[in-house]
Amino acid sequence: MPAGGTRRGSLDAVGALTVTVGLGAAVYGVVRAPEVGWASGQTWLVLAAAVVALAAFVAIQASRREPLMRLSIFRAPNLAAANIAQLLLGAAWIPMWFFLNLYLQQVLGYRAFPSGAALLPMTILIMIGMIALAPRAITRFGPKHMVVAGLAILAVGLGWLALARPDGTFTVDVLPASLVAALGMSLAFIPSLGTAISSARPEEGGLASGIVNTSYQVGSALGLAAMTAVASSAGADQLGDLPALTDGYSAAFVGAGIIAAAGAVIAGTTLRGARRQPAEDAEAVKVG
Repeated sequence: MPAGGTRRGSLDAVGALTVTVGLGAAVYGVVRAPEVGWASGQTWLVLAAAVVALAAFVAIQASRREPLMRLSIFRAPNLAAANIAQLLLGAAWIPMWFFLNLYLQQVLGYRAFPSGAALLPMTILIMIGMIALAPRAITRFGPKHMVVAGLAILAVGLGWLALARPDGTFTVDVLPASLVAALGMSLAFIPSLGTAISSARPEEGGLASGIVNTSYQVGSALGLAAMTAVASSAGADQLGDLPALTDGYSAAFVGAGIIAAAGAVIAGTTLRGARRQPAEDAEAVKVG
């Protein structure tokens, strides 16, 4: 690595504290809401604290000379849109993984190890998709089209999983739908992540990486909490009742599918297409 310049700076400890408290309180409030009630004072108090802490964070970032997160970074084309795509991707993908495990164990009767092994085909396909398929598809179709297509395919896979039966089998009710969902995940994750990071200035690559990772993790936590509430309201809290459990898990798959479909629509309307590289411009002029 080339030697970099050094300069004195300051640590935005207050900004780090407020954003951590704000995000933590928001996730905690949503996670606890299905148990204590959405209308309870505890839920609203925690969520209000999250709003106050996050508002304080924004105010601190706007006023500090060396903030933890330069707010104007979101003016970079595609950065905010790619972060929204990552947030919704996490909000759809993680609930699917969680409730698919529950379906395998509590409905199909798998023990923990066979249940985990049943998800290996998804993992293998994701590895192949991210390493071999996604880079080639991005080169040919562009990152925007791959994010939209990946989220749409994920939504199809989730909708297929929602058709799972109380007396279903792995090969019919789980394997094909889970592979479709895994393909969508692998096609959407790499281009949305790469777009978010590459949209920032080179010297702010670390900041952009931190933002997009936070977006995915927060989306995962909030999506799982919300789909847990959906599943519980549809019967997933009735242990031992296989039809009720299946209905609850199916409702969670439907909800996650709606999130993925919304992500595809939002990405299609907010992400900008990749600009032609200067070398490609010169080649086009030469050919013309």
